[in-house]
Amino acid sequence: MKKKLIAGNWKMNGDLAANDALVRAVIAGMKDAACTVAVCVPAPYLAQVQMLRTGSALEVGAQDVSQHERGAYTGEVSAAMLKEFGVRYAIVGHSERRQYHGETDALVAEKARVALAAGVTPIVCVGETLAEREGGKTEEVVKRQMAAVIHTNGHCISEIVVAYEPVWAIGTGRTATPEQAQQVHALLRAQLKAATEHSGRIHLLYGGSMNAANAAALLAQPDIDGGLVGGASLKAADFLQIVGAAR
Repeated sequence: MKKKLIAGNWKMNGDLAANDALVRAVIAGMKDAACTVAVCVPAPYLAQVQMLRTGSALEVGAQDVSQHERGAYTGEVSAAMLKEFGVRYAIVGHSERRQYHGETDALVAEKARVALAAGVTPIVCVGETLAEREGGKTEEVVKRQMAAVIHTNGHCISEIVVAYEPVWAIGTGRTATPEQAQQVHALLRAQLKAATEHSGRIHLLYGGSMNAANAAALLAQPDIDGGLVGGASLKAADFLQIVGAAR
């Protein structure tokens, strides 16, 4: 049975002093963790966090990766660069990237491909907006987003991580009920099972305002293998409580 995965997404937060205190507190508190723990940090802090996590089980992730391998793409960071810094995970297709940067399903799928090719595990985000949910389009949207990644990555699809993040529950304080989350996770699980005989190794994370209060109920669902944690990952005590619930 695979371990659960709890990945913190710091988003565009942090500074050298705060990062130092946070990472040290997380490492000190996760010594008996039954799950895999990672923090996805802003690119300028990857080197700092890698130094801080040395000798611990904490994994490091990036919040994005370029679809290009190299070249004249000012401001972009390639998967190979991330790999050189010991980055294990890279978030791709987060709803904020889709919304604010116009990332398409095809682009997200390509980012997943280049990450895998470089030995970095993509955390592929899928999820519907409030309008799409209220319009009864949740299944259509998440299956379309996932299908693009499956089509582009073929037999490698079993190496990805998937995060279901209902857009209406990100940073809003609203959270899908455990039953709502499980329903979509089960849908994704079936879609992945149809795509690869190794679907059982794929972690399906819940990523919509998971916090210390609701983590245990969400993580108890049969198809929820962990969490992609936003705001709560910036507070060591809250993040560690979520880690402790992942058994």
